[in-house]
Amino acid sequence: MAAALLLTACGNQEEQLKKRAAELCKYIPDHELREESREYMTEDFYNVLDTMFNHLPEFEAMDHEWLYYFVTGNGGTIADFNVVGVEQLDNTHAVATISVRQKWEDGSFDPYADVEEHKLAMEKVDGEWLMADFDGHKADCIRHIAINRWEQKLRVGISTFLAEEFGTKYTQGDLCIPVLMIVAEEDCETEIAWVWGDFWVFNYKIAGDTLKTVSGGNHPCRLQISELDGSPYVMGYDIVEDGAANDRSAREIFGKHYDVYQNMHSNEQVREAVRKEQLREYVKRNKLDVSYYQDYGWPAVKL
Repeated sequence: MAAALLLTACGNQEEQLKKRAAELCKYIPDHELREESREYMTEDFYNVLDTMFNHLPEFEAMDHEWLYYFVTGNGGTIADFNVVGVEQLDNTHAVATISVRQKWEDGSFDPYADVEEHKLAMEKVDGEWLMADFDGHKADCIRHIAINRWEQKLRVGISTFLAEEFGTKYTQGDLCIPVLMIVAEEDCETEIAWVWGDFWVFNYKIAGDTLKTVSGGNHPCRLQISELDGSPYVMGYDIVEDGAANDRSAREIFGKHYDVYQNMHSNEQVREAVRKEQLREYVKRNKLDVSYYQDYGWPAVKL
């Protein structure tokens, strides 16, 4: 009798967990992280996803389809979830096995889509089972956030160097805002790293809601990067020469990265798109009441 009751209790627990897992599936991110998902996720998992979806540049997420499209392919389909089973690991942790088929928006199934299997981690918090991870993406997100944070610090360090080393040699304005077109990065066996880039420096004055270009120039170079107090800084650099020696020195400095550099350097449309994006980020980060930038003799460009 006792054994039968125990089996019944275990069966009921598994069914309850399967039912809860099915409910949690509704809040698995798909193109966006919904605010109401917070109630169905552990705090740390929600915060990690919130950082990835809402606090990194949008292109960062779109470069990682494992995040941006979590379970749905980029083709107008909708994920159809089915909880295959749940394994309870201990009193507060369980893993649900989820099968997923893609269906079209009219409800019909895509006949060419495979049935995929995913793992939904669950954790019991204050008596409630919550989503704690999905296919191990929490670790992926944490790792990517750390890389992004370092890249942000690196860009700040390079921008500071360019403004101080080159920006001060031009006619001054209110702001010096470099444009970083990173060609390549390489770590060395030591604590030193190399960054190759087609770097531009612009000095601006603020006129109403417009950044007006005062001066600027191009400084393609290879930077030697080290770390000081947890932040990257430029130890030294090799710069491409002007004039007749320009191409020869560019080939020497960029080496195997020369073709990438040349394609980047010769494409004005790409350069202006990068400039606009980085100016927009600078204005937003520094809370400037600015909506346009304008080079002398050219129409203003809306940010």
